[in-house]
Amino acid sequence: MKILGLDTSNYTTSSALFDTSDCTVKQVKKLLPVKKGELGLRQSDAVFHHTKQLPEIIAALFEDFEETPAAVGVSVKPRGIDGSYMPCFLCGEGLADSLGSVNGISVYKTSHQVGHILAALYSADRLDLVKERFIAFHVSGGTTDCLLVEPDDENIIGITELGTSLDLKAGQAVDRVGLMLGLDFPCGQRLEELAVKSGRSYKIKPTMKGGSCCLSGVENRCGKMLGDGENPEDIAMYCLCCICAAIEGMTRYALDMHGKLPVVFAGGVMSDKIIRDRLESEFDSYFAAPEFSCDNAAGTAVFAALKGNFI
Repeated sequence: MKILGLDTSNYTTSSALFDTSDCTVKQVKKLLPVKKGELGLRQSDAVFHHTKQLPEIIAALFEDFEETPAAVGVSVKPRGIDGSYMPCFLCGEGLADSLGSVNGISVYKTSHQVGHILAALYSADRLDLVKERFIAFHVSGGTTDCLLVEPDDENIIGITELGTSLDLKAGQAVDRVGLMLGLDFPCGQRLEELAVKSGRSYKIKPTMKGGSCCLSGVENRCGKMLGDGENPEDIAMYCLCCICAAIEGMTRYALDMHGKLPVVFAGGVMSDKIIRDRLESEFDSYFAAPEFSCDNAAGTAVFAALKGNFI
């Protein structure tokens, strides 16, 4: 049987079908359009574009599949904490509830963050970790969070924040520096391509407060480098090295607190190969493939499959 997953973040309209017979996932997703030179979308615009794009991606997802899904999983808020809310998630939730009512199937609701973590575990072939304790990172445009993850009967995984960015988030730093260098939003892939051309490597001492980091200095320093006439390739590399150093500091703090645990890296920023290669050499870690690291609905489909005991 197939489980439908939906995720309507502030970046991407995402859908996925999880096949319980062989645990494969088919994804169809589409970035929300952002005007050149702008940093993201207002929530009203994001809701508008999700409303337009959802029928298109659902049609493509079900192109070769005519059966009714056995269940639907959907993200309904950014994080699993009280007060966590973004209007864009209402688009996916409304569609999921409608499909559930019309077809008489269960709708399982979770957070965008849980979806990211489960997608990373699925991609790394480590869904068994939902029954253990581990450290997870969710690093994106809206979060730079280090999390203790534990089994939870109600939510599949329970999450406790161990550290975060106290100012600029890693994805914000990437996008702001990228726009500074003339790249289009979202800037992650292009910034990485630029950094690969740099012949330099930077050893950075991150600004830490306990298990949390501060990243606002990254943007300021990159702006100064640009003003001083330094190469865009080197500025891109410096930005990524700063983010990596901060994540390394947060990881060491978490492992010092909780002992030797697996570390799972999720979120769009963690699809960057420069950051991934450096972290893999330092820690017992697991990464999602890029298509499961950036915003996606695979994790919400996996959540529904686990919550409904389909797997």
